[in-house]
Amino acid sequence: MSVTPLNASGKRPPGAASTPRSTARGPLHKGQQTRAAILDAALGLASHMGLEGLSIGALAEVTQMSKSGVFAHFGSREELQIAVIREYHARFEEEVFFPAVREPRGLPRLRALFERWIKRVSVELDSGCIYISGAVEFDDRPGPVRDALASMVRAWQSALDRAIRLSVEEGQLRADTDALQMLFEIHGLILALHHDARFLRLPGAVERARCGFERIVRHYMAPGPSPSPDVVAPAPGERRPRPPR
Repeated sequence: MSVTPLNASGKRPPGAASTPRSTARGPLHKGQQTRAAILDAALGLASHMGLEGLSIGALAEVTQMSKSGVFAHFGSREELQIAVIREYHARFEEEVFFPAVREPRGLPRLRALFERWIKRVSVELDSGCIYISGAVEFDDRPGPVRDALASMVRAWQSALDRAIRLSVEEGQLRADTDALQMLFEIHGLILALHHDARFLRLPGAVERARCGFERIVRHYMAPGPSPSPDVVAPAPGERRPRPPR
């Protein structure tokens, strides 16, 4: 089973198969409907229990099907896990990536990518992000499941990297901007948000992540008129010094 990353334009390479979705095409025949229902239930289980929590038996119980019936659609636990990763990635694309790349190239697109990403993570606080939880589960476990998950994460990071480089080309970020460093810092904000909001249950984590993003952008901003102090919102509890009179 191959993983299809996105190219720089936000489209799959010519001839690449689309990720299967229950709503992406016309009416599904009964077998496709059953598989889509199983996959939806599997995604729900994986979000709460992790990819390692997935099993043919647990899924059969949730869907009220026989183990042989579930097995007939996926063949193995490993194939089921990979199918769930692909489905998660397809939904992530539709909710975060594709709407954001409709924005003008450069900073508007980069901001849209981050904002939609942060909203997605906010919704997942009660369940869990498969990208993040999967990385913890499979960081030291080589194999097809890890490879599939890493490919999807790299495809997303490639999109962010491309948005940063386009911002440099548009003259909005400094010409000497280290795109990989900026990407590392932005990704760090999402990890911190997930940790503080989901694990520590700290209030204000979303606002802090947004504030952190604006500070990163301001650090790499190309020379020009200084932004208004109101452009970057203070983090919760932060006090700004008053300008001299």
